[in-house]
Amino acid sequence: MPLLEISKLTKHFGGLTALNDVSFSVDRGEIRGLIGPNGAGKSTMFKNIAGFYTPSAGDILLDGESIRGHAPHEIAGRGVVRTFQETTLFQELSVFQNALVGCHLRARTNIVSAVLGLDGARQRAARQKAAEVLEFMGLSERRDQLASELPLGSQRALAVAIALASSPRLLLMDEPFAGMNPEETRQMMDLTRKVNDSGVTVVLVEHDMKAVMGLCRQITVLNFGTLLTEGSPEEIRNDERVVRAYLGGGHRL
Repeated sequence: MPLLEISKLTKHFGGLTALNDVSFSVDRGEIRGLIGPNGAGKSTMFKNIAGFYTPSAGDILLDGESIRGHAPHEIAGRGVVRTFQETTLFQELSVFQNALVGCHLRARTNIVSAVLGLDGARQRAARQKAAEVLEFMGLSERRDQLASELPLGSQRALAVAIALASSPRLLLMDEPFAGMNPEETRQMMDLTRKVNDSGVTVVLVEHDMKAVMGLCRQITVLNFGTLLTEGSPEEIRNDERVVRAYLGGGHRL
């Protein structure tokens, strides 16, 4: 059974159809690429999976059970966590405090308690978890820095650390390499592989084709809200429909 199954998913916004009868599945342990030109429906797909939107039709199955229409906190509580295109951090909190906020689902307490260290044994467990994820993501030496002081690559790593603090099974990464230089991209690719090797299934939306081709064994392509094709990086690279969707033909990805 796939970990995630998208079944005939459709999303309307008034007269606009953002997703139309899209189906695909993601196996446990994958790093799956979800790509397509601007306006293809990638972010809308993530928002439906994570519970920010409710599909107009179709279903979303996690471990064979429907999560369609569930609230975002309920879906996160079942192990589906999303990072965002824009690095969303508590800029005036320390790196450690940011990671601690990410533990609030696991600790079953609120964000204020997480930051202030209230709630006794639960918070001791949360603090240990926060320290572990910072070590895992290579951020321990920066734990006392303000998030606003971090370079872009470290901010992206911290965003992933916050997600990992809630012990996800499925991590939805929305453009994790946007704006990065080649060295930052390489480091983030290594961290993504490390997260995946730890047992977290990853689905990533990304425009950096080198990163997608280097990380993913299978890639799903959307175009104008429909499923265009799926395949290996080599198959996608040489698919004329994909090339036309991105570049208008006459080029290679």
